[in-house]
Amino acid sequence: MAFDLDKLTRDNIRKLVPYSSARDEFSGEAKVFLDANENSLGSPLTKWYNRYPDPHQRAIREKLSAIKGIGPEHIFLGNGSDECIDLLFRCFCEPGKDNTIICPPTYGMYEVSANINDVAVKKALLLEDFQLDLVHLENLADANTKIIWLCSPNNPTGNSLRREDVEMVLNNFDGIVVIDEAYINFARQKSFIQDLADYPNLVVMQTFSKAWGLAGLRVGMAFASEAIIELLGRVKPPYNISQASQELALRALEEVGQVNDMIRLLVDMREALSEVFRSMPGVEKVYPSDANFILVKIRDARQVYGFLLEKGIVVRDRSNVKLCEDCLRITVGTEQENTMLVNAMHDWYTR
Repeated sequence: MAFDLDKLTRDNIRKLVPYSSARDEFSGEAKVFLDANENSLGSPLTKWYNRYPDPHQRAIREKLSAIKGIGPEHIFLGNGSDECIDLLFRCFCEPGKDNTIICPPTYGMYEVSANINDVAVKKALLLEDFQLDLVHLENLADANTKIIWLCSPNNPTGNSLRREDVEMVLNNFDGIVVIDEAYINFARQKSFIQDLADYPNLVVMQTFSKAWGLAGLRVGMAFASEAIIELLGRVKPPYNISQASQELALRALEEVGQVNDMIRLLVDMREALSEVFRSMPGVEKVYPSDANFILVKIRDARQVYGFLLEKGIVVRDRSNVKLCEDCLRITVGTEQENTMLVNAMHDWYTR
């Protein structure tokens, strides 16, 4: 059976008449705005933020279009990737009826958002090498499976999924396949954005939070067919990205060279930090990483985590996650922060 977006879309979403904001009801330029009941006198903070932001984020999407090499009609901006996740569930999954597949260990919001939307979650546990179990995936999918979530590079494991395995899922599943590429800038792996024309069921997510260093702005990106982007735009709140976030994101997009320099530095520090971890007593394994963090299997992981907290250093204890037992997930910090971490771990092992 071929992919059929219309059949996949929930009836109420297909019939939904989206909210029409004041700024949707005219085209062109204007000098006087008396249409949206804003405070025309400004605000105590600045005269600029008394107006509603562009509900379609046109300037950012045009700039991203040039950077990503894809038309702006294929780009959606969400209030963080978490909004993109939620909207995909609301567009395609009937509460109490449909199900979704995740591949743990993976990003936790897929399951949380599914539970919020009353969508059953099926789990295809990754293999020991943190790659997809394609047989398990195929066996789990049924007529009510609407979305499969693939995180590559994966969080918390840090590895990229094999491209041929992802293509196998895309070619053999008639629902939506979401590839979360939040960490793609730190990997040698090629993004799936350029493959959208080949896969009408593909949604690629990226974010301003990681390589772009703008986690505080909460701006996520989704790339998909024009039809899927139209559905997401129909369901989203009218002004989901604030004016301040739009302005700062647009300024960041003018600094691609600086961002690339930061990526190279972070990757270099990731590799150097990995080498240091491998030489430590008590470290059993340092997993290969294509992200800006490292997963480390370590003896007495929970005790080490507590010791680091006492030193004022917070890492992520993943010991209770299946396949990540006795593991700490450690973000690559600044050179000074990395040195503090290494010194603290040395103190633990020489105490």
